[in-house]
Amino acid sequence: METIRMSSKEISRLEVMQKLSEKRMSQKEAGAILGVSERHIKRLLKAYRKKGAAGLISKHRGRKGNHCLSAETKQKVLDLLESKYQGFGPTLAHEKLVEKEKLKLSDESVRQLMIVEGLWKPRKVKKVVAHQLRERRACVGELVQIDGSPHDWFEGRAEACVLLVFIDDATGKLLQLLFVESESFFSYCTAADGYFRRYGKPVAFYSDKNGIFRVNTPSVGQGDALTQFGRAMQELDIQIICANSPQAKGRVERVNQTLQDRLVKEMRLRGISSMAEGNAYLPEFIADFNQRFAVEPRSSVDAHRPLTTRDELATILTWQEQRVISKNLTVQFVKVVYQIQTKRPTYALRNAHVTVCVNAQQQVTILYKGNPLEHTIYHQHAKQSEVVMAKDLDAALKERTYAKPAPDHPWRKMGAFKNHANVPAPRGGDISILEFR
Repeated sequence: METIRMSSKEISRLEVMQKLSEKRMSQKEAGAILGVSERHIKRLLKAYRKKGAAGLISKHRGRKGNHCLSAETKQKVLDLLESKYQGFGPTLAHEKLVEKEKLKLSDESVRQLMIVEGLWKPRKVKKVVAHQLRERRACVGELVQIDGSPHDWFEGRAEACVLLVFIDDATGKLLQLLFVESESFFSYCTAADGYFRRYGKPVAFYSDKNGIFRVNTPSVGQGDALTQFGRAMQELDIQIICANSPQAKGRVERVNQTLQDRLVKEMRLRGISSMAEGNAYLPEFIADFNQRFAVEPRSSVDAHRPLTTRDELATILTWQEQRVISKNLTVQFVKVVYQIQTKRPTYALRNAHVTVCVNAQQQVTILYKGNPLEHTIYHQHAKQSEVVMAKDLDAALKERTYAKPAPDHPWRKMGAFKNHANVPAPRGGDISILEFR
């Protein structure tokens, strides 16, 4: 007796065909049960009467699929995944294989190949933690999320640095990216300057509780004190909103994870190995990223406001502190005494309130009623110990310079003893004891 293997679907068809052949069911009823047309029911009944149950078995069983990848294509894909696109995820790898290598295959085919070869491990489904859903803003520029992402962006080809990210809440569009050494007031001002000049001023920035955006020391002020960045944004009429948790600004946090995957690998393919080269490539990456992932806003209104003649970014985006001119027409700021140079009577500027401005290049400007005053450095105090935040410690250490010994320094001549005839070889592998005779 011949054994026929049938699927559950084919067994259901067999039962219906048996009833049809015994005239216990109409073709219309059979089509409704199997979910096919009466015309197809006639084909199935004809095959059943001719070959019996074997006529209902699918003709594609045991054959390769019409869209099955050839062995040559599979091998080419695997070679690329293990060399040029090593470490790429399935989605990004599929994009590069289709766009750069001109291969025709689906992202699921790439994913399955990578799983079989051990190049990708499916992620375990995490326990779902419910957070309150916040709807996107309606207009572009109504809310811009900003954050800094410290990471080894160049995979050891250059020192680890920070990527400043500005993303629009309404569209998910990247508005500004900038590689900087660390998160600081001046680095955010540099990024904001480029963003303002291209798009204009947004309604509000959405950030974390970093000390750059918010005064976190309760003893300072009466609760309404502003940081330097907060003061600059207030002058530009831009509100700063601080999120209470990382989940609250999840959009920029998720983009940081995407950038740490995609941007790193794009720079690897292009051989980018410095912050300058990375910043030069970022506009191209932003355009491609926005084309792939940005969504349409609910409103066509652009909430960005153009810069006016009063918005002097070169002055506003500086570190500013108030000082009082002494009777000797001097101003002390950051351990330096500045002597005011003026042709007017000296009594006119005594006890006058001025604003000391420092830009990113450490250039000092002293403003009196909005006008700069000429000055010279009168005295510079010796540097004392300074308070440095934990996240700025690496940047502070980089600024230290170490003096190299002179070419004729005795330390350099110590290498001459290595080949001296009177120096015995180390005993028992101990190189910490050398005896001279």
